[in-house]
Amino acid sequence: MILDRDLRRYVIRADESIQASAGQISSWHGQVAFCIDSSSRLLGSISNGDLIRWIAAGSPGGPQATVGEISNAGVRVGTIDNLPGVERLLETLLYVPIVDTDRRVVAVARRRLPKEGLVIGDRTIGLEHPAFVIAEIGNNHNGDIELAFRLIDAARDAGADCAKFQMRNMQALYGEREKRASHDLGTEYLFDLLERFQLSEDELFRCFDYTVKQGLVPLCTAWESTSADLCKKYGLPAIKIASADLTNHDLLRHVAGLELPLICSTGMSTEAEIAESVKLLQTVGARFTMLHCNSTYPAPFRDINLRYIARLEEITGGVVGYSGHERDVFVASAAVAMGARVIEKHISLDRSMEGNDHKVSLLPDEFRRMVDGVRQVENSLGTRAPRDVTQGERANRVALSKSLFATRNIEAGSVIEASMVTIRSPGHGLQPNRIRELIGTVARRNILASGPFYPSDVDEAAADATGDALRFDQPWGVPVRHRDAVKLMQQFKPDFVEFHLSYRDLNLEDDQFLVDKFPCGLIVHAPELFEGDHTLDLASPDQDYRERSIRELNRVIRKTQSLAKFFKVGQPVGIVCNVGGFTADRFLTENEKRERVELLIDSWQKIKVSDVELWPQTMPPYPWHFGGQRFHNLFVLADDIVDLCKRLNTRVCLDISHSRLACNEMGKSFDRFLDTVIPLAAHLHIADARGAAGEGLQIGEGEIDFEDFFRKLGLARSRASFIPEIWQGHENNSEGAQLALVRLNRFARLARVA
Repeated sequence: MILDRDLRRYVIRADESIQASAGQISSWHGQVAFCIDSSSRLLGSISNGDLIRWIAAGSPGGPQATVGEISNAGVRVGTIDNLPGVERLLETLLYVPIVDTDRRVVAVARRRLPKEGLVIGDRTIGLEHPAFVIAEIGNNHNGDIELAFRLIDAARDAGADCAKFQMRNMQALYGEREKRASHDLGTEYLFDLLERFQLSEDELFRCFDYTVKQGLVPLCTAWESTSADLCKKYGLPAIKIASADLTNHDLLRHVAGLELPLICSTGMSTEAEIAESVKLLQTVGARFTMLHCNSTYPAPFRDINLRYIARLEEITGGVVGYSGHERDVFVASAAVAMGARVIEKHISLDRSMEGNDHKVSLLPDEFRRMVDGVRQVENSLGTRAPRDVTQGERANRVALSKSLFATRNIEAGSVIEASMVTIRSPGHGLQPNRIRELIGTVARRNILASGPFYPSDVDEAAADATGDALRFDQPWGVPVRHRDAVKLMQQFKPDFVEFHLSYRDLNLEDDQFLVDKFPCGLIVHAPELFEGDHTLDLASPDQDYRERSIRELNRVIRKTQSLAKFFKVGQPVGIVCNVGGFTADRFLTENEKRERVELLIDSWQKIKVSDVELWPQTMPPYPWHFGGQRFHNLFVLADDIVDLCKRLNTRVCLDISHSRLACNEMGKSFDRFLDTVIPLAAHLHIADARGAAGEGLQIGEGEIDFEDFFRKLGLARSRASFIPEIWQGHENNSEGAQLALVRLNRFARLARVA
């Protein structure tokens, strides 16, 4: 059972109209609400079904009738004084309103959902959220507030979500000081440490303030009710219960009565004791999570028993975590793999300092390694959904796998025989496992010897898309290479072509591929990879690397000027470029990003721009370079893009597939992103997207609403040019690009009609 005291999604005023309330009630828990008067007194209950039946029956007043007129006055209620009775009601009801003696609604009781999470401040502990990492400072400040501040800084820099302290009322816990000498030597030593290393109430509050200032969640272990009350007084978003107090039911009841979530460690307790405390917390309606723990310092690896995490989930019915006292950093990552959604570990600046906890603490760089490991593991867990090929695998599949190729010329209309087909690399065509589907079919096109077969040779052929059939309000084009530019210009008749250059193309003689002057415009996409595995990065902190990137981009500008002689160019030619700012193993901090921006600005000023305009491309959070996946930090988020465009005095190439992935991963609104960035877009790369890494998908096969996208372009009066940027869209005479243009044309037409 959960006692939810946030009543906003459970109650509705009696004088609200049915029409005004219908949408709210249908979106709330269980599509039910409790009807209250202006003094919060309960009048009855009302469900979404009640509203539908009232309107459908043509009842007097219709949708303008008030909620109070049709609420069910016979609603069953519970009280705080009889929670066992509330639990019995929940065996048949979804929700039970908890009322006081004046029948005012003070809470709503509901069943605890399977593997339900926990909200602490603005953080959610749950299956679909990153693990909540607690840096346990405890008493490792040794009574020095300045050392406490340094530990908070270390926790922040190490990537923790939370910095946690401990609060004890020594007299309430251990009695008068002069009577403590009667204890054994070990206990007497512990008392002495705790006495000397305590921070005052005011000092702890200052630590909490500093924790918030550093962007972390402040938490504290309350060792008795007086300390718990002080934590509540400060406004902490939750309270930690130490393993030593899991069987202290009076303290559990007291903290639950403060209406704060609890994080409870389970060290030193039997399963029966854990289950008993869980039952107590459920009975009083507490919000809580349990942490698996072994309370030895340090804990031997053989005693940790991470498999018990799954058992703890069964006992609690909610998400659980792990509080570790073992040495080193690897067990925490394994705990996340086993299902832990909270990780708690001690942090210290010096393990040689006096105090037991220092000996089992991680140093800041070790804590950073642990957090990195946790994030790597949780990112790698994925789902049990059917397996698909990832974007990185798609790239490697082309280079490393095999596909079906023709052994000789095959004319359209011929029956494809086994002797006409062979299997070899690269893998950019029809996969070898489809050879039996291919043999015996009639060739739909002329296929050259050594040419690949494609899925469209056995599947439904892609719709034809010629330039004459397409109509857009924006200039449109197709991606080309030197070898196919003339053919594709004749095939599509586009407004312009976008040359996608490799570093080898920079050395080609353009007049060996192009003749005369073509009646369409030109845009160039700069390479991002150059000889020697050099990935263009104008923001690199390595000066030599950055200087080479500047030289390479200047080479691209000279090549663009050479290509421009063959095209109808009435304004500076746009060059799409990925300006860099990527990292290998993590995202940059805000301070690190600011440093990279300054380096980018310095590089930008050294580029020799003449008759060209550089358009940085908006980037996904996890770009695929030829060496594998990276983390991108610049031109990813909308507000950062606005600032960068202003500082660089430039426009952007808006890659909507990249940017949808960024919004998905960062939890940002894609609508807001488009509204913000479209006015800055000189050019568009258009493809669909899904999730955080599903990049370059065919139009209509991902999550993007293209009708809405074209509507936004129209509202912004955008004349930004665009190309379809479909993964492998150039294969088989640009079959993927053709299909994309047909589908985009349909969406653009719908947007104009709307």
